Amino acid sequence: MIGSFIINQMRKNNRVPEILTNTVIPENPMFKPEFPPQEPELGVICLDEDGKPEDRVELAMKYFPRYIPDSTWIPDLTASFRYWKIRDYAYAYRSKITTPSMVAERFISAMEEFSNANLSAPMLISFDPDEVRRQAAASTQRFSEGAPLSVLDGIFVAIKDDIDCYPHPSKGASKWVHEVRQVNSDAVCVSRLRSCGVILVGKANMHELGMGATGNNPNYGTTRNPHAPERYTGGSSSGSAAIVASGLCSAALGTDGGGSIRIPSSLCGVVGLKTTQGRTSLAGSLWEASTVTIIGPITATVEDAILVYAAILGSSLVDRIPLQPSLPCLPNLSSSHETSNALGSLRLGKYTEWFNDVSSVEISEKCDDVLNRLSQTYGCKMVEVVIPDLREMRIAHIVTFGSEGLCSFNPDLEDGKGVRLTYDTRTKMALFRSFTASEYVAAQRIRRRLFYYYMEIFKKVDVIVTPTTGMTAPIIPQSALQVGETNLPVLGRLMQFVTSANLLGLPAISIPVGYDNQGLPIGLQLIGRPWGEATIMQLAAAVEEICPETKKKPAIFYDILKGN
Repeated sequence: MIGSFIINQMRKNNRVPEILTNTVIPENPMFKPEFPPQEPELGVICLDEDGKPEDRVELAMKYFPRYIPDSTWIPDLTASFRYWKIRDYAYAYRSKITTPSMVAERFISAMEEFSNANLSAPMLISFDPDEVRRQAAASTQRFSEGAPLSVLDGIFVAIKDDIDCYPHPSKGASKWVHEVRQVNSDAVCVSRLRSCGVILVGKANMHELGMGATGNNPNYGTTRNPHAPERYTGGSSSGSAAIVASGLCSAALGTDGGGSIRIPSSLCGVVGLKTTQGRTSLAGSLWEASTVTIIGPITATVEDAILVYAAILGSSLVDRIPLQPSLPCLPNLSSSHETSNALGSLRLGKYTEWFNDVSSVEISEKCDDVLNRLSQTYGCKMVEVVIPDLREMRIAHIVTFGSEGLCSFNPDLEDGKGVRLTYDTRTKMALFRSFTASEYVAAQRIRRRLFYYYMEIFKKVDVIVTPTTGMTAPIIPQSALQVGETNLPVLGRLMQFVTSANLLGLPAISIPVGYDNQGLPIGLQLIGRPWGEATIMQLAAAVEEICPETKKKPAIFYDILKGN
């Protein structure tokens, strides 16, 4: 009785009956994104979607600015903090400054040190030191023979626990999914990374079954924010963002069905890319049938995001026919003249009323400052836009995401596994179970209407800009560590800017732009046209370059390249 009352109140408070049942919605339903043909992007390099991942990565490298090792390896005590890039590791390996095996030993020692100090806050929930050593030894051998597979060879990468990475189980950070679903091979995206020589370190912690935006997980412990260990990382890709922000991995794979890559990236001060729906394959993940979820990279820099994206991209056949993807492209960052020309032609759409609807003016001010610098430096034009039906957008997304998630897990939930979920996940599953078939169809009608609105906006602008989240990293209540929590106001603040990209299948990227007065990272979100990953990555690289604030070294940080 109490549960039914709570669910009914949640439905009423969110106006689900009013919006989905009591309103006439004339549009035909759109059950997955239907992308119209797009204009070619400017200043980009096209890739062979069916080519070898390592060839795509090497092509991406050719269009980066020239790598100057002296500025990286000569000690400068006055220099501000910076993350090591993938090219820094590659240079160190090729120059025999260090080896993947030496770095692996530092990684393993750091993981042991972190685990001993933070037993209830793991970044990885499946980790085998011997497996890491085996991969590192193979990579070291390739470098000693002068035959690395790619610039990604020997690079340490974590995989979110809802993506298959053999021989590790995929639990979705639950207590039972691995009991009903065996892992016999890598997910497609993971296989592509492995072919490039990356060292797959294990399975990253996450919000149970991806059903939350904080990263809370009483099952294995809640991953802490490296910038402020008393605060959440954001979720659901909590461990993926934390392990990158702490310097232990150059990259991690996450999934994003409702901001789950971009939210933790923003809160942890790193870069998170959500691709166009269907650009990367979901095969070998817990979300193979999802129409709102993608697999994408979390990295310390935009350059590294481009490299990992180049490796993992490639539509599955089941998506390629209905979605008809444009050729995948990458930005050309090697020519400042071409970059300036491409950026100078961009029109950036900003819905000011929505943009400023944040918990602290510091968030909107930091984001505004960067946008002003883009205009002053490159001539980007700011265009005021209006995005209607934002509440309807949120409802349509939660009904779509929730119904698809429930459908995937329902046979096992009905078989008794539901009682082994955390209270937070059980509450959300109960809400999802309350959605009717007619409400699901109504949500898809709203999806088509909103898609039309966005396509009309994209006739006037090239990129839509927002803060990534409406708040910085929230404090973790002590009680939530033991039993979890369902904090809807916090959930709303974290997700308020991100769900449109999921519901409509649009590419989006979160890029760090500074800190609030407590030293907590702030992220700017760039939302692009369908298949417009190259444009938003090029703009993100410009944001990274002109951002006025120096990076702050996280409170939890390990330098596994130099070991100091």
